[in-house]
Amino acid sequence: MALVLVSASAFAAVLVAAARLEDEPRAGEGPRRFEGATLPRGLRAPDFALRDQDGERVAMRSLRGRPVLVTFLYTECEETCPSQAQQVRAAFDELGRDVPALAVAVDPARDTPERARAFLSKQRMTGRMRFVLGSSDQLRPVWGAFAVEPQRDDLEHTGRFVLVDPAGVQRVSFPIDQATPERLAHDLRLLAAGA
Repeated sequence: MALVLVSASAFAAVLVAAARLEDEPRAGEGPRRFEGATLPRGLRAPDFALRDQDGERVAMRSLRGRPVLVTFLYTECEETCPSQAQQVRAAFDELGRDVPALAVAVDPARDTPERARAFLSKQRMTGRMRFVLGSSDQLRPVWGAFAVEPQRDDLEHTGRFVLVDPAGVQRVSFPIDQATPERLAHDLRLLAAGA
């Protein structure tokens, strides 16, 4: 009888321990799990140095030490690009602070500094996002490093958000139809915390 009681107690202890393990988050789950698609390890952000809408130099290297949100817009866009800018604005509001945000131009022939300033003003993103401008030759390596197709007459540009970690590595990507301000803010918090 004592043997049966000891066996039953041991079995009950195993069941309780197993139940506790089921309640604990596994690696990659729970609060430390990214909401966006994780990118291959070691995928560095391109080390470009271009100009923004105000003629100021924008260099990826100078943004290291904090997460960076990168998206791809053009100034004459009337549908997806304004929506992307609003996603970023709402994500920063959700986060409670801004992080460096870059809108890389995808229609360089028409994305002038004046139009970029007007776009940012209309979207209430002046001072919260920088529009990275340049010629097609200057921007092509940036587009390639982020796997983005530019705007063309026969093709809508690749719409996505890429989150770069403080070490300058591309970590998380969101197609525009899968991003929400809450999801962007969540993943920016994880990157800021060193995830």
